[in-house]
Amino acid sequence: MIPRLSRSAWTVLGGDALSAIGSGLTLPFFVVYLHRVRGLDVEVAALALATVALVGLAGNVIGGSLADRYGARNALILGLVLDAAGAGGMTLVNVPWQAFAAAATMGLGASIAWPAQDALLATVSTPDQRSSVFSVRHMTLNAGFGIGALVAALIVDVDSPGTFVALYLLDAATFLAFIPILMTVKAGNRPQLSHETSTPGLSAGYRRILTDWTFVRIWLLTALLVAAGFSQMHAMFPVFALGPGGIGEDALGVAFAANTFTVVAAQLFVLRWMQGRRRTTGMVLTCGFWGAAWGMTLLAGIIEGGPLAVATLVGALVVFAIGETVLTPTLLPMVNDLVPDALRGRYNGVYTLAWTTGFMLGPAVAGVALGAGHATAFLLGLIGGLALAAGAAWRLSAHVPPGANRIGASEPAAAPSPDPVQVTTTTAGEVV
Repeated sequence: MIPRLSRSAWTVLGGDALSAIGSGLTLPFFVVYLHRVRGLDVEVAALALATVALVGLAGNVIGGSLADRYGARNALILGLVLDAAGAGGMTLVNVPWQAFAAAATMGLGASIAWPAQDALLATVSTPDQRSSVFSVRHMTLNAGFGIGALVAALIVDVDSPGTFVALYLLDAATFLAFIPILMTVKAGNRPQLSHETSTPGLSAGYRRILTDWTFVRIWLLTALLVAAGFSQMHAMFPVFALGPGGIGEDALGVAFAANTFTVVAAQLFVLRWMQGRRRTTGMVLTCGFWGAAWGMTLLAGIIEGGPLAVATLVGALVVFAIGETVLTPTLLPMVNDLVPDALRGRYNGVYTLAWTTGFMLGPAVAGVALGAGHATAFLLGLIGGLALAAGAAWRLSAHVPPGANRIGASEPAAAPSPDPVQVTTTTAGEVV
């Protein structure tokens, strides 16, 4: 039942789960802490949170480039140090500029660490293990966030600032504790692009990425799935559930807990069921599950409160969670099966921008639509967007080599398209 992964992969996943617990301690209380404990206006606190995502637009690209130039492990360590510094800085906030500085540091660290860790996991895994390693990561992330949030709920007290300071210090400690764990991962050879820095304008690596039309298709599909799916679970769903859905905050908490529990409980079972199947088929199925989840959400609005509405909304996030478990062995493993080693960091950095873009656009559109009283039309639009994504995923299969389109494929993925950039391999004492 437990996937067979390399020792290095399990090491990275273990450290990532530890840092996820730390993030779970603080993320749910970010705005509450700045507003209720530090006395900042709620608008300022919300803008500080938005700063975390905004900085990610630059940090994703920086992290990918650093991973290729200096090794994914070193880039990940830098991201963890910045994350820890940002979390520590949150304990010192008294005025708005300090909140923005700490949030920007956290956002930069997270956005550098994300593509670097993806590149590292892909490097320490064989092609037939990549679907498994990213599925396990999604499961452990959810478990870590859930454990952290549960512990924080038992500790925090808005009348006791010290409890929040303790949480942020613990968060910083989990990031720093990840670093010695990373140092146990064995070093190896790191491919490099020759004479890359002498290329005028965009580097040869980024020119290749922007003209890789298969990757561009995957990028656009990912941005659409995040905007119509993941981002709406945190942007649209709570507002709709507490408004037209007619349920209370306690029931909403149960719905999100059910989502997290379902991901943790079902991920490995779904991964095993999907072995040998096409990744594009998994993407289509995810669109179906998520469309059904938003349809159930819309139905709860018609019911307008009561136990049936609660059951329907809880069921919606359970169905959504199943869609998550189907998606995780598909997109990111496919990207890493298709890219050359020398550009793995850059590809992952640009790919992460699709997530950042989706998380920025999705809530923005949701806020406008819900604020104007068009909740029903917006939900129908989300279902239509997911239908569009399903069609795009189905067509994507014609552009992806069979080896890169199969979960747990025993045959290696087809080689990437001929690379006009010369690649050399040097011993750099790095993981990648």
